[in-house]
Amino acid sequence: MQLDRQPPIRKALAILIASLGSATTVAAAETVELAPVEVVGTTPLPGIGLPKEQIPANVQTLSSEQLRKAGGVSLAEDLQRSLPSVNVNEIQGNPYQADVNYRGFSASPLLGTPQGLSVFLDGVRVNEPFGDVVNWDLIPQAAIASMTLVPGSNPLYGLNTLGGALAIQTKRGDTHPGGAMELYGGSFNRRGGSVEHGGKRDELSWFVAAEGMKEDGWRDRSPSEVGQLFGKLAWTKGETDLALTLGHASTDLIGNGLVPESMERQRREAIFTHPDQTKNQSTLLALSGSHWLNDNDQISGTIYTRRTRTRTLNGDGNDEYKDEFEEWADAGFPAGEGPESGVLNRTRTDQNAAGLALQWSRIAGAHQFAVGVSHDRSRAGFRQSEQGGELTGSRGIAAADDEEQVNSLLGRTRTTSVYATDTVMLAPSVHMTGSLRFNRTRVINRDRMGDALNGDFTYHKLNPALGLTWEAAPALTVYGGFSQGNRAPTPIELGCADPENACSLPNAMAADPFLDQVVTRTFELGVRGKLAGNVQWNASAFRSTNRDDILFVGTGGSLGYFTNFGRTRREGIELGLTGDSGALDWRVNYSYLEATFQSSACILAENNSTEGDGCPDDEIRVSRGDRLPGLPRHSLKLGLDWRASDALRLGADVLAYSGQYVRGNENNRHEPDGEFGGRGKLPGYAVVNVSADYRFARGWTLFGRIDNLFDKRYATAGALAENPFVGAGNAFAADPGEWRQERFVAPGTPRSAWIGVRYAWKGS
Repeated sequence: MQLDRQPPIRKALAILIASLGSATTVAAAETVELAPVEVVGTTPLPGIGLPKEQIPANVQTLSSEQLRKAGGVSLAEDLQRSLPSVNVNEIQGNPYQADVNYRGFSASPLLGTPQGLSVFLDGVRVNEPFGDVVNWDLIPQAAIASMTLVPGSNPLYGLNTLGGALAIQTKRGDTHPGGAMELYGGSFNRRGGSVEHGGKRDELSWFVAAEGMKEDGWRDRSPSEVGQLFGKLAWTKGETDLALTLGHASTDLIGNGLVPESMERQRREAIFTHPDQTKNQSTLLALSGSHWLNDNDQISGTIYTRRTRTRTLNGDGNDEYKDEFEEWADAGFPAGEGPESGVLNRTRTDQNAAGLALQWSRIAGAHQFAVGVSHDRSRAGFRQSEQGGELTGSRGIAAADDEEQVNSLLGRTRTTSVYATDTVMLAPSVHMTGSLRFNRTRVINRDRMGDALNGDFTYHKLNPALGLTWEAAPALTVYGGFSQGNRAPTPIELGCADPENACSLPNAMAADPFLDQVVTRTFELGVRGKLAGNVQWNASAFRSTNRDDILFVGTGGSLGYFTNFGRTRREGIELGLTGDSGALDWRVNYSYLEATFQSSACILAENNSTEGDGCPDDEIRVSRGDRLPGLPRHSLKLGLDWRASDALRLGADVLAYSGQYVRGNENNRHEPDGEFGGRGKLPGYAVVNVSADYRFARGWTLFGRIDNLFDKRYATAGALAENPFVGAGNAFAADPGEWRQERFVAPGTPRSAWIGVRYAWKGS
């Protein structure tokens, strides 16, 4: 099949120009009522902020009420339902462990996923230092006041801001007085609840929240439990504001991952192997403050400490089984023995991070600028052990050997940054914003079982950004800009970068070569405006190019290694339309994404039907223009809310995605044949969700939700892999010659429903 390689930028420009002309005509013909000015923060630290119309990017914001209406059990689900250009890969099969993709860049809890989004909670970066991963289960949902999604490689948000930054602000007692209690239950024996309260007395305000969820999960052997606590104490007097934040989370998650398609067809709830358990504990303590020196100058700062403890237990097939089987076969299987078929992998990761940041903001005539400095340091201790055993009839692991420690690594990271940004009014309707940030990162690895993993690496980069906004009419803004960001390799990536010594995730390691840092350059052009009847619209085109992208290349089983890969590119368009008419609120968002490799190379993919074609055995050739896996080209999101009465609200939303290539088919050429099974691409799908709120008494609301109303059977991600469970009843086949290469899938959640009650009270 011939793929369409034509970049979408020309198409996007045509759409933008057409949109510009149409909107200008409407604005000239009608008197448009202007909305209140929305001020958006432009740095992780508290600052003066800018009106949204002066920001040269398609910035998206969500309030706590919008997140509540989204109805997702996890923040990842809320982001997918509420924001354009966001899709989710449920690789782990757990809503708290999803890969969140925005414009083709990921924020994921899984080591090995190329991380390209930074996430901040009250100015504190919560990407974990060991692998830049984001643990969505550790972010307190009940405490979120608002979120801002900043697109592009904005250097002001520091490391890992390749495709965008998610800035989360939490609630305070002076801005969210009163409180609420909520209880709910339903499908999968999921039950949960939350309580929150905020208040203020004189200069002091407080906010506390607690929430919890427990469920059996819809797949076999997949119970999970989440508990979160949050508190904020703030003091405001005159021009000074101080806030002390304490957050704690403890979770126990089962993520059973991909399953062979042949098993999934037989039984939707089937899993591959078990257990697959992750336990997280995290505590955050942060002190932030700001002070107005005069009417034009503000200083702000944050100091924090953060501690995360992660324990994993994974039951896997023995990656050495094939080689060991051949050795035993050559020896004639003495005494009827054979190699062990399974292994229990355990890891302990203890991460401690601390940092401080200081910023000065100033309004000076036509200029509004900010200058800041930050320093962050972390210490991550990683231990891995293995315990050999045998696969059981239920595809669990019966341990037969003693536990053996195979790796112990201490990774330390130090990052110092200096940044500056200035927005200048060139004319009453024209604003230009320029930014610079210099990052210096040092990564030190120390092997606590020898010296093979020792390493000391230093990275530095100066990243610029330049953008322009033009308010062409009272209800029309045109914008465009360029930005650059970088990501330094993490300790786990530097500890697993040798193709001759592949690692298992999360990770056995060996002495490895140096990795280059990733550098991303983004161009964006867009228009946004407002039409009569309170209809808001936006259209934008973007292109982000990664140089030296860090990819995890699989070598079979759970093994693989990290490597730099030339160039990759994500480009596309976004179109959005929202409005309200009487009792109806509606929204339409469409995204087009072309995510491609821009370099050629041979990479390992032994389960691809084209392996060895122009490359060594077990490898495939990836060429320029081949699409990145896991990312649909088209996405469409529709939403409708109907206020049927003062007491009743009914809502519905549709999430629709086109097909995507699976992992292992990076060259987009895999086709099933007699030896290789499973297609290399997943079909598209559409899911319909409905919800309702009914206020039956003062302060009391009954709410309900049905997800996947029509019980659509779909998959959010996939991979080409080898299935050893091909015997009767999916029993393990001792002879690897009988194993079957096929497509593995991450099945989507079936139809499910929940009902709950919420009581809210107002504060003074």
